[in-house]
Amino acid sequence: MASAAAAVIDKRARRRRDQLTIAASALGTVFEWYDFFVYGTLAALIGRLFFPAGNETAQFLLALASFGVGFGVRPLGAVLFGYLGDRWGRKYTFLITITLMGIATAGVGLMPTYHQLGLAAPIGLIVLRVLQGLALGGEYGGAAIYVAEHAPLGRRGYWTSFIQASVIGGFLLSLIVVIASQVLISRTAWDDWGWRVPFLFSLVLLGVSIWMRMRLSESPVFRAMKERGAISGNPLRESFSSAKNVKLIVVAMLGVSAGLTVVWYTAQFSALYFLQNAERVDDMAARLIIGAGAVASLGWFVLFGWLSDRVGRKALMIIGYAATLVLIFPVFHLIASAANPGLAEAASRAPVFVSGPDCRYNPFAAGEQPTPCGRVLDHLSKKGVTYRKGRTPGLAVLVAGTPVADTSPAGLDAALAKHGWSTAKVVPSLDRAFVMWIGIVVLGCLSGLTYGPAAALLVELFPARIRYSSMSIPYHIGTGYFGGFLPFISQYIVARSGNPFAGFWYAFAVVAMALIVSVFWLPETIGRELD
Repeated sequence: MASAAAAVIDKRARRRRDQLTIAASALGTVFEWYDFFVYGTLAALIGRLFFPAGNETAQFLLALASFGVGFGVRPLGAVLFGYLGDRWGRKYTFLITITLMGIATAGVGLMPTYHQLGLAAPIGLIVLRVLQGLALGGEYGGAAIYVAEHAPLGRRGYWTSFIQASVIGGFLLSLIVVIASQVLISRTAWDDWGWRVPFLFSLVLLGVSIWMRMRLSESPVFRAMKERGAISGNPLRESFSSAKNVKLIVVAMLGVSAGLTVVWYTAQFSALYFLQNAERVDDMAARLIIGAGAVASLGWFVLFGWLSDRVGRKALMIIGYAATLVLIFPVFHLIASAANPGLAEAASRAPVFVSGPDCRYNPFAAGEQPTPCGRVLDHLSKKGVTYRKGRTPGLAVLVAGTPVADTSPAGLDAALAKHGWSTAKVVPSLDRAFVMWIGIVVLGCLSGLTYGPAAALLVELFPARIRYSSMSIPYHIGTGYFGGFLPFISQYIVARSGNPFAGFWYAFAVVAMALIVSVFWLPETIGRELD
């Protein structure tokens, strides 16, 4: 009788320990990704505050480029913290990473703006982005490995799916805090100091994260290695010492990390910028719709992580990549048709054609574009007007096939208005918002298919003694360079081409590459032991 009662108590203790393991790792990851994503959520505002005035398009692109810088240094963070994680242990390494992330994010909230500090402001901002990127380079691998090394063999995909879902949770939390701050703070105060609140809020999240993670014990796999004296002396060198492991690193980078990250960012940030810029949807309405879609999409990550324990990791990822290639353009056309029907109708009924001897357009130009054609394209891009370009001896602008005599900004606006173009921000009706929400949920499903099983797969690919380094480096190269610069690259393509859908070809190309690599070279890992 006593032994049965002890068994029940022991079972409850293990359940509480397991719940704490998942909750502390996942919540810490939510908070850390919140710190990273709040910057991306406020990219347009950051551009206006921290970069030279005079060109809104350039400011936005520079803000996105500095957003990408944080991703660009993630591989360095993966090298540094991967080494520490394989040498010192999983627990203490991701305690360091979350502390660094929280401090750097709060630093953004304390930074003087360009108006107050001049060029030192964007430089300081980029330094803080570098620190954020270094921290994130060690966070994801540590959390995923820690949970996977605690998980039962047949539940690894399900357990680690909460780490995957926590990434979208961080994005969602950043939207919630930004929206709540804007509601509670007046517009004047928001532009003056209120924008700092979401960044400073990270200090609260940092305190909660440290408290929870301090209660965790070290991974049982790492403890066993330490007891046997099997810890790698130089995990970085050992990760690249065999052709087999190098091949797995390359496959993990190109077939897993690059593809799933591009799908995820397309479903979240590209969709947000698409609504705000190309479709001229009110900023608050766009955030609410994306946030509601993110809430509904959380379940996809857990569902497909759980399913990967039954049907395998590789098959789900291949299905997700293939479905993305088929659906990405139709889904965004569906979203566009509901977001701003007037804009879509005007683009179809009264297309804009611009031609001239020199139609070069530089979105980064600090002042006026150097040519008359470039100045026309600059004005149309800022208005979110779709256009086609051509080459003629002289400048020509046609709206609905009718030549525009006055190509000054006022003349262009008058010609557009005459043919039914309206570039004012719109708030969609509930029925149209619902259609857009459906599109976001579909994109979330594609992300869940590719992201949900990924943590378990990446952990299972590599041996325990070099797992932190071997997993983190390809993951953060793939996500940092292919995914981190996606918002900048896609928005740059849109600005240069005048086609709001052109930027999605970058995502299409990366996903196609990931599909090919996964089909031919990605091994199935379900059922592998982690010891």
